[in-house]
Amino acid sequence: MKAMILAAGRGERMRPLTDTTPKPLLTVCGKPLIAHHIEALAHAGIHELVINHAWLGEQIETTLGDGSQYGVRIAYSPEYPEALETGGGIFQALPLLGDQPFLVVNGDVMCDVDYRALPAEPKGLAHLVLVPNPEHHPQGDFALQNDLIRSEGQSKFTFSGIGVYRPQLFKDCRAGKFPLAPLLRRAMAENQVTGELHAGFWMDIGTPQRLNELNQRCNK
Repeated sequence: MKAMILAAGRGERMRPLTDTTPKPLLTVCGKPLIAHHIEALAHAGIHELVINHAWLGEQIETTLGDGSQYGVRIAYSPEYPEALETGGGIFQALPLLGDQPFLVVNGDVMCDVDYRALPAEPKGLAHLVLVPNPEHHPQGDFALQNDLIRSEGQSKFTFSGIGVYRPQLFKDCRAGKFPLAPLLRRAMAENQVTGELHAGFWMDIGTPQRLNELNQRCNK
């Protein structure tokens, strides 16, 4: 399986830290945030990676190179003149990802999910990892009914930003900037999205405060 790390966001909520450094290169526990993702994927036996980038993306390529320092091979999907959002970014990278299901990980989260336990062949078009709702997102995103994910339901959980997708999810898409959620909701309506609830560690590193909290956690 190949994996894609989403790293094209501007990181507006992280400013001024991201004015001169792309968010994936911010330091977490002594190394760039994105390095944690690369190492976790390599540990899970996933060595073919695709990384998209936009804002200050040349810094990402300079820092990570071809991935050999991590024991992986990295292909880049630059997005210019602006980031294409999650859906558009994945769609542009499909030629690099191939025709088999692939894993996608948001570059601005930290999670101890075991990638080896995720399905290499989802039953439907996608398989999502959900997590308990954090304080900053109490309303959640999707409901989990048995192993199917629904757009509505009594108890909603938060989408972790980690999922396995079939390229067919994007079959009706066109190049350009567009979000991923509408594609997922349409697939959910057709019972084509499975999922699981991860009860372990997960954090959305979207603000300087949460970045500091994570680094303090590392030092304990």
